[in-house]
Amino acid sequence: MDIEGKREAGILMHITSLPTDYGIGDLGPAAYEFAHQLKSAGATLWQVLPLGPTGYGNSPYAQRSSFAGNELLISPALLRIEGLLDDRDLMDVPAFPSDRVDFQAVEKWKWPLLRKAAAKALKKVGIRREIEAFRARESYWIEDYALFMALYDSYCDARWHTVWDGNEGRRDPQALEDARKRHRRDIEAYIALQYLFDSQMRALREHTRSLGIRIIGDIPIFAGADSADTWSHLELFKTDADGHYSAVSGVPPDCFSPHGQLWGNPVYDWKAHERTGFRWWKERMRRTLGMADIVRLDHFRGLDAYFEIKAGARTAEHGRWRKSPGKKLLAALKEEFGSVPIIAEDLGWITDSVRKLRDSFSLPGMKIAQDGFSRDAKGYLNTYDDFLPHNYTRQFVAYPGTHDNHTAKGWFLSLPDIGRHIVREYLSSPDDDIVWGLIRAIMMSNADTAIFPMQDVLELGDEARMNCPSTCSSSNWTWRMGKGAFNAYRISRFAFLARISGRNGLTAREYGRGS
Repeated sequence: MDIEGKREAGILMHITSLPTDYGIGDLGPAAYEFAHQLKSAGATLWQVLPLGPTGYGNSPYAQRSSFAGNELLISPALLRIEGLLDDRDLMDVPAFPSDRVDFQAVEKWKWPLLRKAAAKALKKVGIRREIEAFRARESYWIEDYALFMALYDSYCDARWHTVWDGNEGRRDPQALEDARKRHRRDIEAYIALQYLFDSQMRALREHTRSLGIRIIGDIPIFAGADSADTWSHLELFKTDADGHYSAVSGVPPDCFSPHGQLWGNPVYDWKAHERTGFRWWKERMRRTLGMADIVRLDHFRGLDAYFEIKAGARTAEHGRWRKSPGKKLLAALKEEFGSVPIIAEDLGWITDSVRKLRDSFSLPGMKIAQDGFSRDAKGYLNTYDDFLPHNYTRQFVAYPGTHDNHTAKGWFLSLPDIGRHIVREYLSSPDDDIVWGLIRAIMMSNADTAIFPMQDVLELGDEARMNCPSTCSSSNWTWRMGKGAFNAYRISRFAFLARISGRNGLTAREYGRGS
């Protein structure tokens, strides 16, 4: 992302967390209302998590496709306006929880409505033409995804690489042709739903742009093991002679995880990607930039080197670092798209080589304030800590925490007495205003961009935490904002801090002209 000296503020709020009557946030009226609230709050950025369809565990970082949109984000309210659902379809909505997404309950209620809307769309001549145009435009991935999902349904969500019929799993041409004929209606329905998602997402994006707000999307660096990506492009991943994954990804042991983290995503065969001119990555970036203005690249350090673990290992203790052709990939993306609108998620163990790769393409890194309150040998605050707000330099995106951290309130309450005392002193804030004290410190920092999770703007504790890494809890990825929670008080307080810190999306020169 080319930095132009603009100071901006934004909010991290995933689409699923928006308040609706339908059990899950979507691309409908609540999203438009939130965009207007952002404008009133002086924000110019809206960051979301990955938008792809999720599998087991509902993690947006474990997608069934790196290209498709999550069908559950399609708005029933907009489908009704478009004549693809009737009023009576939305009359008997279950009593969904207002503070959490019950994914199982949502899927049970919503999927029949989505299939009904897809069937109606395919019968309308005008929409059918648009679907066919979309199908042609997205031909690189859409046919494989639709067939994959039709087969996935027929196998009751069983993994393609372990349970599917061998011929279909290996993509035998005759077996695939037979499957296309057998599942023709399901394939067409999935393509229609992807068109509906695409139309709603692009309309929302255009509206946010009209308000002066840009959307920050998110790309997980690895593809899911059980995904349309691996099934349709297995040659791009490391496999053994039998076509099974030979290595998976993770991170090595550290003070937080003595056995390391075994993510289980198959690792790339980078030589195969290079032979294609990185086409898969180019198509992935093109697709993401159709939905977002800026892209946060998760686990950026994996473009410099990734931690590879032998497939079948039970922990990540015996892996090894392998080099990645990140420089070649980023150069190919820059040649394809011009300016590379990427935020590098450079958290964790970062080497000089990773920093060099990031800086050579002028990509902003990330700073997490929660990681900044370390102590020196005498037990005092280490005022030289890179993650303290007063030490941020401009080429960074600053956060209190991300979706993987405690909320700011939860973090403060989790600290020992001496830790809380240091935070109080640094922020000059009493306990009951500590979260806004942290927001203010980040707003006033030199970092050009400051992003705040909505949970922190609402001063919520860890009951609202989005994710606890290395766990598969029913509370992960489920948090939803209550209706009316982002109220006038919080909007005006955020707007005040954005204004006095000069985070109005203008360069210093533009601001000086009074523009």
